[in-house]
Amino acid sequence: MFWINGLLNSFAFGAILFLLAVGFSLIFGLMRVANLAHGALFMLGGYIATSAVGLGFAGAVLAAGAACAVFGGLIERTLIRRLAGRELAQVLGTLGLAFIIADQCLLVWSGDPIAQPAPEALRGAVGFGGIVFPAYRLALVVLALVAFLGIWALVERTTLGARIRAAVDDREMARAMGIPVSRLFTTVFCLGAGLAGIGGALAAPIMSVYPGLDSEMLPLALLVVILGGIGSLTGALAGSLVIGLVYTFGQMLLPDLAYVILFLPMVVVLAVRPQGFFGRQAA
Repeated sequence: MFWINGLLNSFAFGAILFLLAVGFSLIFGLMRVANLAHGALFMLGGYIATSAVGLGFAGAVLAAGAACAVFGGLIERTLIRRLAGRELAQVLGTLGLAFIIADQCLLVWSGDPIAQPAPEALRGAVGFGGIVFPAYRLALVVLALVAFLGIWALVERTTLGARIRAAVDDREMARAMGIPVSRLFTTVFCLGAGLAGIGGALAAPIMSVYPGLDSEMLPLALLVVILGGIGSLTGALAGSLVIGLVYTFGQMLLPDLAYVILFLPMVVVLAVRPQGFFGRQAA
């Protein structure tokens, strides 16, 4: 019972991590921009959802995703684009932006944790085989799988996805073939930011939203990307599940060594397979 509940909790946490990390991975894979404001967008999405409860739970989640997507587009247009080719400046710029977002969230929503109630239909528990588990957490796992399939279909089965893959493989050749890489960058940045906002909104019922949530979640997203491989959708899912398992059972069994256990897989992967589980070896 203990192990099965821990496993299910790991999957639920991994689902949240996937929504956060997949956007970061797509942005970094295409644009080579380490957006350190990504965790702040996750937190911002959670705060926006708690303020939009009048729209219903689904409406609040969509509002959070849309707001963060628009904000992400503004970040790409006004900050990232002006610092194109200057990786250190982009890192410092997005880090500074993360601090600004965090401070503004503290000013608007105060420093108290804010809980977002789960939708009424998912407030109960599901029982099977003598195991009782919250319905909302199971729904998170299903939503993450749906998101995975939706993003996979977008990347692998649409014209937009073909352009994204072409730009990832060879940006200059994609430009020469007439692909509007600049607009593609904005679209991907909006998509990644929107997914982060949706992740924060969906996480609010089980994690609450509070100052410092961004700094707690961003390192986990980085771990997922390192383990799974930069720009890999399958890697983001696999890395999220691994980090979810290690983080959850580490906190349950060895809380004093939880972070040692958490970062150990990253060290091993960097030593043995630097490109990650599903990343491609650099030519």
